[in-house]
Amino acid sequence: MSKFFDHITPELTEFIRAQPVFFVATAAPEGRINLSPKGMDTFRVLDEKRVAYLDLTGSGNETAAHLLHDGRITIMFCSFDTNAEIARIYGRGFVIHPSDERWRELIANFPNLPGVRQVMEIRVESAMTSCGYAVPRMRETTARDTLEKYWTKKGEQEKEDYWQKHNLRSIDGLQTGMPETTPRPRR
Repeated sequence: MSKFFDHITPELTEFIRAQPVFFVATAAPEGRINLSPKGMDTFRVLDEKRVAYLDLTGSGNETAAHLLHDGRITIMFCSFDTNAEIARIYGRGFVIHPSDERWRELIANFPNLPGVRQVMEIRVESAMTSCGYAVPRMRETTARDTLEKYWTKKGEQEKEDYWQKHNLRSIDGLQTGMPETTPRPRR
């Protein structure tokens, strides 16, 4: 049976912290709906009405574009172990970049990981739990370290160059809010 909440309860917080993966869904008023899996200890419950996740550099920047143009976001946590439960958070999201005033406050909640792009802060409008009876039981064997190794090897300049080439616009052509910079000459 589904249960609805207007905030994040202590029980929901406990369930969320136990999940190694979460899913983020966003959409702009027009265009594609984006659904992305996330992991790597990047989600935090800040208080009963605010959550945030550390966004690492990836192939696109759809979530940022959608939040800039619409703001709606759904985050889903799904238990793949013996506890057959699903939790969803519904809210309005905001992108916080390293140059933003609130960056230091938010980034302090997360581990120091290579490839950091931005923090997504979500104001919780509602949350719900539901059964996960049809979700298979699966085991987490090991965390995947591919992204960490990739951005450690590339370094800051190559990360910023990647942003300029791949992260300024969504696949539907929407601006993502990332600042454009003048390319630096290579040494």
